[in-house]
Amino acid sequence: MPTDKIYAEKQLPSALRNTWRLFYRNTSAMVGLYGFAALLLLCVFGGVLAPYGIDQQFLGYQLLPPSWSHYGDVSFFLGTDDLGRDLLSRLLSGAAPTVGSAILVTLWATLFALLLGVLAGITRGLRSAILNHILDTLLSIPSLLLAIIVVAFLGPRLEHAMLAVWLALLPRMVREIYFAVHDELEKEYVVAARLDGASNLDLLWHAILPNVLPLLITEVTRSLSLAILDIAALGFLDLGAQLPSPEWGAMLGDSLELIYVAPWTVMLPGAALMFSVLMINLLGEGLRRAVEAGVE
Repeated sequence: MPTDKIYAEKQLPSALRNTWRLFYRNTSAMVGLYGFAALLLLCVFGGVLAPYGIDQQFLGYQLLPPSWSHYGDVSFFLGTDDLGRDLLSRLLSGAAPTVGSAILVTLWATLFALLLGVLAGITRGLRSAILNHILDTLLSIPSLLLAIIVVAFLGPRLEHAMLAVWLALLPRMVREIYFAVHDELEKEYVVAARLDGASNLDLLWHAILPNVLPLLITEVTRSLSLAILDIAALGFLDLGAQLPSPEWGAMLGDSLELIYVAPWTVMLPGAALMFSVLMINLLGEGLRRAVEAGVE
């Protein structure tokens, strides 16, 4: 096994270079990478880039259409809402409570899911069966419904919505990792390595995790997309971020009654959500394909 370790460590840099080369050649993956990088920058610097404050009101400029419209004003590029607030400023500032919160929730869910899923995958007997039944029970409840139940008990706040979404994402991620690790441990090459004296830690690090990495990327991509949509949905239902927060779901819910009078107040937050989910899925799909090709 030590010689196998050394060989694997020598092969790691070349495998990473091969994965990056395959990823770089995928145009849609690179578009997703640049789009996701832009979202990260907006999460950090969105409030700085905003031309106006999120609550700054301009009397006499209520429901102003975007600047390219005949009745628009170049001072308000994407128009204003019913209170005269600049929509561009609110959209830029809303990236952090929407996308940034979803990224934090997904990272924590992935960390806990890896820990629980790997531990469950390498265990046998009663503990593994009990965990499997618990996960099946939780998975029978739709994620958004579970999040709404949690927020209903804790109260409507963005922090509570993040906790609710984390609890909703965790069971599926744990179950997918559990089955992936469990199935990989049953394969012949793992059994042969175990008979050769390999420890569980060696098997996990050098054999199992590299082979379940494409599945993990798929689950993280799906979970991040769901986290964005669930946080926005809770904000839309007035169970998440509370007004005057610029969270995109809360903006949608606040402007819904204006859809016929000022459709841009509804379409722009919806377009921001669609762009975010699209970029994340393009990035995740491209990364999964590159890793699968690199592993093969």
